[in-house]
Amino acid sequence: MKTMLTVISNALCRITGKNVGAQTVPEGARVAVTRNFADFTPQVTFDIKKCDLHRLEAGPPVKAELTREQGLQYYRTMQMVRRVELKADQLYKQKIIRGFCHLYDGQEACAAGIEAAISPSDHLITAYRAHGYTYTRGVSIRQILAELTGRKGGVAKGKGGSMHMYAPHFYGGNGIVGAQVPLGAGIALACQYRGNNQVCVTLYGDGAANQGQLFETFNMAALWKLPCVFICENNKYGMGTAVERAAASTDYYKRGDFIPGLRVDGMDVLSVREATRFAADHCRAGKGPIVMELQTYRYHGHSMSDPGVSYRTREEIQEVRSKSDPISLLRERMLSNNMASAEEFKEMDVEIRKEVDDAAQFATSDPEPPLEDLCNHVFSNNPPLDVRGTHPWSKLKSVS
Repeated sequence: MKTMLTVISNALCRITGKNVGAQTVPEGARVAVTRNFADFTPQVTFDIKKCDLHRLEAGPPVKAELTREQGLQYYRTMQMVRRVELKADQLYKQKIIRGFCHLYDGQEACAAGIEAAISPSDHLITAYRAHGYTYTRGVSIRQILAELTGRKGGVAKGKGGSMHMYAPHFYGGNGIVGAQVPLGAGIALACQYRGNNQVCVTLYGDGAANQGQLFETFNMAALWKLPCVFICENNKYGMGTAVERAAASTDYYKRGDFIPGLRVDGMDVLSVREATRFAADHCRAGKGPIVMELQTYRYHGHSMSDPGVSYRTREEIQEVRSKSDPISLLRERMLSNNMASAEEFKEMDVEIRKEVDDAAQFATSDPEPPLEDLCNHVFSNNPPLDVRGTHPWSKLKSVS
């Protein structure tokens, strides 16, 4: 593709009505502007916010390089995650999505930045606000929305719903508060045992940070020097309670005690990327685990049953949207440094909306799983023996 913008009219670009090359365009004809890739700045180095450090002599860099291709990819990822969440909100209010549903809009820089810093062969496990990570781990939008609507084409065949989505090297999506943290340490133990130089990124929220199992996990991870990046996504509210009312110490990056920690601007995809890369390198070097706190924000309530405005003001939400929105921040950075055009972003937005709408159409027309599939995909293989008292399950065959 030699140009970045679509031709708006079939005539050649012209304003004055004079000859353009060998062709005359009538006065008043629409103008078509074309720009080559060479017109844009291919790479820019940006200043990023310095991380707060705990038990570290040096931290991530305070400058981050961004290529044009990377910027467009990060923008697409974050915008796709947001559009999916807004579509999920719409489908839930139409009662097409039922049950629990926790949305991620506002926190997109966390998912995009983490994924940009690790390898697909690395491992990731998170809590129930999982749609964004399901997408960054390689699951299609169609499969995500179909899972939300409980259809056969869903990533978990319509049986898991919002909180239980999985992919290779991605372990969900867990409904029990904080329970994914010891699981993540177990995955890191497997990486260490196999000696494959992989790490496990283990995510949890500020509410889950007060769970006792986190501190037990931190202790074991520190003793065994597990290659685990523990990441607290601090979106300021655990369900409906502000962090200051729930925690005596809100310095979540220091909660590992003897484990080093970082506090990161979680609304800046470049800050998240650089900090995650630093943390992953720390683990791969055999230095043991590290704790990261990403300071971020969710625009929706805790879940769809929470309007999100009884414990915070609409003005607070709007202020974050206007000053710290991760998608707007990246777009403005690229525009102000001539790395892309406004029309290019608009075209991408249109493409993303269409892809999400098409996926929603699939998710509302795909059939639900049949009743005979109820017990399938429960075991990795058939159970070795019948267990007393499991009727009617013992009569049903599990196919994987």
